[in-house]
Amino acid sequence: MYGVVNKAIQELVTENFGSQAWEKVKSRSNVDVNSFLSNEQYSDDVTFKLAIAASEELNLPLRDVLLAFGEFWVLSTGKKHYGSLMESGGSSFKDFILNLPNFHSRVMLYYSNIVPPEFKIDQISESEIQLHYFSIRTGLTDFMEGLILGLAKMFDTKVQVSLIQQKGPEHDHDIFKIIL
Repeated sequence: MYGVVNKAIQELVTENFGSQAWEKVKSRSNVDVNSFLSNEQYSDDVTFKLAIAASEELNLPLRDVLLAFGEFWVLSTGKKHYGSLMESGGSSFKDFILNLPNFHSRVMLYYSNIVPPEFKIDQISESEIQLHYFSIRTGLTDFMEGLILGLAKMFDTKVQVSLIQQKGPEHDHDIFKIIL
């Protein structure tokens, strides 16, 4: 993953728990990087080590850390670093979600070597959408749910999100049901 992801984890921990907490997370993770460079690629393992260490150090379930990180990514990192890109996704939560399959083609303009997830959208009704999330990475389902919840907050939209299919031996992707 690119350094911007790891920098966002650092910002989330620092803003909510202080710089001492971040130093403890970094130490616990055994990640020996003083400063993450946004456009530099790091092993996915670095990101997972940081998330797991944050969970342990802050005494929070990993799911809660990943959900919070997803929301933070949208509401802070996304707005701060990719405002025009975020605005181009749509003028409402529903529009943004319906346009999600095209979103990472625009992200690839920023990061040419990115291996983004893919999305397929089924609009079941006016108030129900199924989001199919395909990723070569495992362990990011809760982060993806946090991203959805962050988008809902960004657009001031009440939603209910539930995982109705989980990636595993029998399924090649996750499916989220989103009720508007």
